[in-house]
Amino acid sequence: MEIQAGPLLDKIDFPSDLRKLPKDKLVEVCKELRQYIIDSVSVYGGHFGASLGVVELTVALHYAFNTPYDQLVWDVGHQAYGHKILTGRRKNFQTNRKWKGLAGFPTRSESEYDTFGVGHSSTSISAALGMAVASQYQNIKDKQHIAVIGDGSMTAGLAFEGMNQAGVLNSNLLIVLNDNCMSIDPNVGALKEYLTDITTSKTYNRTRNEIWDILGKIGGKSAQARISKVEASLKGILSKSSNIFEALNLRYFGPVDGHDVNHLAEIFDDLKKIPGPKLLHIVTVKGKGYDLAELDQTKWHAPGLFDAATGEIKKKISVELTPPKYQDVFGNTMVELAEQNEKIVGITPAMPSGSSLNIMMKAMPHRAFDVGIAEQHAVTFSAGLATQGLIPFCNIYSSFMQRGYDQLIHDVVLQKLHVVFCLDRGGLVGEDGATHQGEFDIAFLRCLPNIVVSAPMNEEELRNLMYTAQLAKNNFPFSIRYPRGEGVMPDWRKPFTELEIGKGRMITDGEEVCILSIGHPGNFVVNACRELMTDGIQPAHYDMRFVKPLDAELLHTVFARFKKIITVEDGVKMGGFGSAVLEFMSDHHYHAEVRRLGIPDKFIEHGSPAQQYEYCGFSATNIADAVREMVKEKVQVMVK
Repeated sequence: MEIQAGPLLDKIDFPSDLRKLPKDKLVEVCKELRQYIIDSVSVYGGHFGASLGVVELTVALHYAFNTPYDQLVWDVGHQAYGHKILTGRRKNFQTNRKWKGLAGFPTRSESEYDTFGVGHSSTSISAALGMAVASQYQNIKDKQHIAVIGDGSMTAGLAFEGMNQAGVLNSNLLIVLNDNCMSIDPNVGALKEYLTDITTSKTYNRTRNEIWDILGKIGGKSAQARISKVEASLKGILSKSSNIFEALNLRYFGPVDGHDVNHLAEIFDDLKKIPGPKLLHIVTVKGKGYDLAELDQTKWHAPGLFDAATGEIKKKISVELTPPKYQDVFGNTMVELAEQNEKIVGITPAMPSGSSLNIMMKAMPHRAFDVGIAEQHAVTFSAGLATQGLIPFCNIYSSFMQRGYDQLIHDVVLQKLHVVFCLDRGGLVGEDGATHQGEFDIAFLRCLPNIVVSAPMNEEELRNLMYTAQLAKNNFPFSIRYPRGEGVMPDWRKPFTELEIGKGRMITDGEEVCILSIGHPGNFVVNACRELMTDGIQPAHYDMRFVKPLDAELLHTVFARFKKIITVEDGVKMGGFGSAVLEFMSDHHYHAEVRRLGIPDKFIEHGSPAQQYEYCGFSATNIADAVREMVKEKVQVMVK
């Protein structure tokens, strides 16, 4: 289905085309751009509310600034759909998040307008500051550097680290704070309350209007002189405290209506004339212009396909009982375990709905904590809880766990604290692509002392691993990683069973070839074995459950029986589960042909999970083919 652009948008291929329009056409451009996003996402899927909320901001930025010469850095790139549409990618936008198509986030290799690759939050200020300092170093004085940060990203420590340095370097940097009180879920914490105080302060808003009257008259050499007249009032007009941004030596402007495109364009024109670091605080509504998205911003962050006219979200309808999402198994199991063990608490960095910890937050609000977009804090906060005898279940997406790795090592593992890490989105995650793939956790966890590293093959194993991890005798760091999406067991709510740590299990016995799997891809192996039965081939299959400690007894048995072994994992092959098996083989002087199936040494781009599994070579078909190759001589004999 081809998405039709409005008459103005249809003539805008690049921002240079936009800048040829008179200002009185910008409102209509915004209307057409918003409708194009609605029509595109409803048919092809993707993130929704965040980009709708910054339509006016996007148009004003590209209208006022000379992009791509002026450097525009987006934070949390799911708000950059309008940016992509205006920068040469509208006619190809239907491939957004599709295999070999446009990435869902700004990507440097995709366009010169994407000045910095994003996906994880809170990087924009540091990146744009680096660009600004580079221009300063090269004596380039006419280039602007703009960081757009919002959707909860300001809560991360990295944002404050960037602002802290920006305030003393005096580089030409503009930070646009897109204040919509939302990330995926509502923002939390003192900063959210602080920004609310600013936007509701009558004194602040009255002084703001006076400031913009002055700014409207700024020009030429008088800019610095005029702005100095209002700096004193800028620093003391908050209702409860002085301005935190001014305290960091950032000139603060705002708050202003982020949906008034003409006013925004005028403000940006004025701010270009003011040198040094500055921050513009704009107030927007996530999902702006689509009523349902404004009313339920979490649901419409990424709703999937829907009817643009009615708002009906299209869901798969099945008369059969379907397996749950792994995240929902986690969320419901947390409540069950917490009811049994009063020491259990839950922690998530800004992903209560994405991780399903919101189930516990609703049932036990005093025992579940959303700490905001702050993975490092989430880990060390969990460590602090553990020192006092509580058992924190810290739920972090696998790719976001990378951001808290130092804290994991120094604050948890080194001190042998009883923190249970539930790593959601382990493995390949589909359309979110390279920035969100959970490729590395097996490799970067198994090299650490003092931690158990596990992965369930199905929902029942996830429940049992969670149950096992919280037992008093297992008083050490414990990691459980599981994938995005549905499991395989419709009837999943089984009684809890304690699992022996470091022990795998046989799924099927067999001959000649042995397959060792870890985690959910074990189900791919089950399907491959069914396919192989038609060829008269029956490999053995073991679900290892634990990468660390490995089941040494099981592996001794396997290497004693089999000379052809395949390992299967949805993590990187370099340093991953297969590497652990090879190390075991070498350390114990076994000799076998071992083939590792997993993620190759590269970043895997966006596409459907099935396409990614096939590309990486560990789909059920890939596994069956690998077995056939290992026993090809036997197959040839059977054919004769």
